[in-house]
Amino acid sequence: MLKRFFISTLATITGLWISFGLFFFLGMMLIGLAASVGETETVDVKNNSILHVRLYGSVVERYQPSTFIDEVQGNNGPTFALDEAIAAIKYAADDNKFEGIYLECDGLSAAPASLAEIKQALDYFKASGKWIVAYSDNYSQGDYFLAACADKVMVNPIGGIDIHGLSATTLYFKDLLDKLGVEAQIFKVGTYKSAVEPFMISSMSDANREQQVAYLGSIWDYTISAIAADRNIAKDYVNQNADSLLAFESADEAVNRRFADFCAYKHQAKEELMNRVGVDDEDELQLITPRQLCASVDMPHSKDNNNKIAVLYAYGDIVDSGSEGIVGPKVVKQIEEITEDDNIGGLVFRVNSGGGSAFASEQIWEALERFKATGRPLYVSMGDYAASGGYYISCGADSIFAMPTTLTGSIGIFGIIPCVEKTMKEKLGVNPQSVATNENAGFSLMQSLTPQQRKQFQKNVERGYETFTGRCADGRGMTKDDIKAIAEGRVWVGSTALELGLIDGFASLDDVIAKMADTLLYSDYQVVAYPKLKTDFWETWEEMKEDQVNAALKEQLGDNYMIYKQIRELQNMNPMQCRMDKVIIK
Repeated sequence: MLKRFFISTLATITGLWISFGLFFFLGMMLIGLAASVGETETVDVKNNSILHVRLYGSVVERYQPSTFIDEVQGNNGPTFALDEAIAAIKYAADDNKFEGIYLECDGLSAAPASLAEIKQALDYFKASGKWIVAYSDNYSQGDYFLAACADKVMVNPIGGIDIHGLSATTLYFKDLLDKLGVEAQIFKVGTYKSAVEPFMISSMSDANREQQVAYLGSIWDYTISAIAADRNIAKDYVNQNADSLLAFESADEAVNRRFADFCAYKHQAKEELMNRVGVDDEDELQLITPRQLCASVDMPHSKDNNNKIAVLYAYGDIVDSGSEGIVGPKVVKQIEEITEDDNIGGLVFRVNSGGGSAFASEQIWEALERFKATGRPLYVSMGDYAASGGYYISCGADSIFAMPTTLTGSIGIFGIIPCVEKTMKEKLGVNPQSVATNENAGFSLMQSLTPQQRKQFQKNVERGYETFTGRCADGRGMTKDDIKAIAEGRVWVGSTALELGLIDGFASLDDVIAKMADTLLYSDYQVVAYPKLKTDFWETWEEMKEDQVNAALKEQLGDNYMIYKQIRELQNMNPMQCRMDKVIIK
């Protein structure tokens, strides 16, 4: 009996050790696999190299390596990293080993300001005396805006060029909320504060239409001016072709109308490249992508240096908590980390946001004020959007720069408190009953606000507006009345924002960093980017559950996922919001 006990115990212990060993081995394999995910093959940059810039996928502000979790969940969709593309284009312009750029246009999804930054880099490349060859089966309007500057614009013989103008689409949910029995109790300041419109009316207000017509017109004028200059044609001529639906004309007709140089299949585009660098075989072409180039060479200002400039990226909705967007506590912590690093001479705050939580915006603004109190300069570089809360967190900077097509301003505030009383009673047959010691003790989403509660909430919104306009006035060196005259929640395009004094000039992120270096009298310096990129296996594991849920919902709901997301945001958002309305520009 005792012998069998010892044998059984020994077998159990042995089994546990074997299991532990297997788990350890598998764990190390997973971590090793996770570490290898996202690695890019390095290349040897030789003479006669060509930078292969493929316009494809969705633009993101920064390159983020694929994580193990991304690979497992299939979340590694195509993206176009703005920082790497611009850095690679400028590097290739200054490196004698590069002969030119092959711009392969496969449908890049990008907002106007991002396109303008890429265009600026391409113009810099051309100014170096090097060539650009562009090819596409079918040019989207955004792709063509970039490709028009090429020395040779080639289009597939049965393809085309899409130039149609700009439109902005806003989704209105009032009728849907009525069907669901949800009342959106709304409080706002600002005639043009249109972010609440989708929840309170069924169609666009005159004020919102006015501001959208204004900023779309400005962006479109910028677009056709660039195309006209690049193709040596008149702006009116570009407009005429947009109105005549050039996209439905043949490729030959696009050539006849001078929007392309000749028709070619993709292999003929490669032959054009071969002729330009003097090789006889396609395999001899030295085509290098921006990702490969950035992984293979020391990019400017990447080496460790005592002179450091911090670049803090803030993109997405401004929220109080969570893992996505500009999460207030996380950004404040990053600003504090930068503030405490005495080796950092200045901070460039890269903002790409339509706003969000008023509370989180105030906390970020205050953290930036503490950075400024150290005597070091703070510059803001605005991306596609820096509006409402995005402007709130920008307004205190020493200097603010944007692109002419950046959407900014929207200085206003609103609050939404959804009420599901009708949903509960009429849709679900649930009748909530409450007992309370005080008149306002039973405040909940299942009951409509009382007149007193509505009055107090409106006062709170107005107080927030006074704070917001005061921050802007102090930051811009203007009176509060001056700010209020251009506020009212109105969205302004960058070119108008400059005239109004909301920004100080036009500059890409690269240019803003260079301006900061000039201010600091740095001839050599290192750019340190924040937040740190997620590369560790365990850093991303905790987000897996949320990503799985979102991925499943996207798959099940399809195009309706956007509607679900908007309603979910309405339920979960902080009642006080500095946010511009979400428009789809295309």
